[in-house]
Amino acid sequence: MTTEVTDIPLARPDITPREIDAVVAVLKTPNLSLGPKLTEFEHAFAQKCNTRHAIAVSSGTAALHLVVRSMGIGPGDEVITTPFSFVASTNCILFDGAKPVFADVDPRTWNIDPDRIEAAITDKTRAILPVDVFGQPADYDAIGTIAKKHNLRVIEDSCEALGSTWNNQLAGSLGHAGVFGFYPNKQITTGEGGMIVTNDDDIARMCLSLRNQGRDTHGGWLSHPRMGYNYRMSDISAALGVVQVSRLDEIVATRSNVANWYLDELQNEARLTTQHILEPAQMSWFVFVVRLADNYTRNDRDNILRKLRDQGIGCSNYFVPIHLQPYMVEQFGFKPGHFPICESLADRTIALPFHKDMTPEFVNRVCNALRDLL
Repeated sequence: MTTEVTDIPLARPDITPREIDAVVAVLKTPNLSLGPKLTEFEHAFAQKCNTRHAIAVSSGTAALHLVVRSMGIGPGDEVITTPFSFVASTNCILFDGAKPVFADVDPRTWNIDPDRIEAAITDKTRAILPVDVFGQPADYDAIGTIAKKHNLRVIEDSCEALGSTWNNQLAGSLGHAGVFGFYPNKQITTGEGGMIVTNDDDIARMCLSLRNQGRDTHGGWLSHPRMGYNYRMSDISAALGVVQVSRLDEIVATRSNVANWYLDELQNEARLTTQHILEPAQMSWFVFVVRLADNYTRNDRDNILRKLRDQGIGCSNYFVPIHLQPYMVEQFGFKPGHFPICESLADRTIALPFHKDMTPEFVNRVCNALRDLL
């Protein structure tokens, strides 16, 4: 007799019949792009983030690119950012010929270390691009002070932090501009998609133009004052987003429950640590990641990932250090040891299943399997 193993996926979008009905309703209209649902989504999102502007685009990567472009950052300029992130936070700097300059991370919070930012500033530095890793906002008190001292822009990559706050101020609104991504594993999803939020009228105006092939808001369809991109979001995606953002508080609360179940299960497990949440931050959880103790190697971690998957438990590493990606090594000559805190962390991370369908029983099963493998 064999026992059936119930698969527990790593991630799953939180979709209800409301979202399905909203998408079908748009498909029954002639407005599939640049229609009323796009405007409705942007207005609802700006209100949720307490910003003057929200500009919907085709991805979080596109959002990052447009913010960098709107600030005039280009060849000869440098932007300080973290090596512990998804590659988009660095690629957006490279897209326009600027140079990413990495600052290592805080070993407890896993976010960029403000003390290391200050040491990385040169006369070529134009901006700081922190990433709100796994949903925790970076230390914007310290980063804001550094940026003001050196007259730098702050681009907040909040793609993983929708609904989080820092000192009661919402993620995305803590820099000169913030960006979000809506891939299906995020807090809310539009399938693919992203959003720029800002209180800066010039950034908003430029991003609106650049996302739509360089057209101005009141110009003709074939009038292009500047080079732009097709980074538009469809009304189909926007309709999904309207419902999702209206449910954000509910979604964040559900994910918080799952995170707390994990924290309770693992609180006495000395062979693991979890991300330290600084007191000014309120966390909107993107993923739930644990770090193996220092005596474990990357091979140990990879073996644990493989064996968890063999048991039907979805899992992954988060992240591969950006500076050690092959194209970064080829272009800039980075080597292991350049950012040792990031590298040690990346060698030992395990993302556990995290989504709306997790139950205390599933969390218990995952944690028992992990403990057995440790």
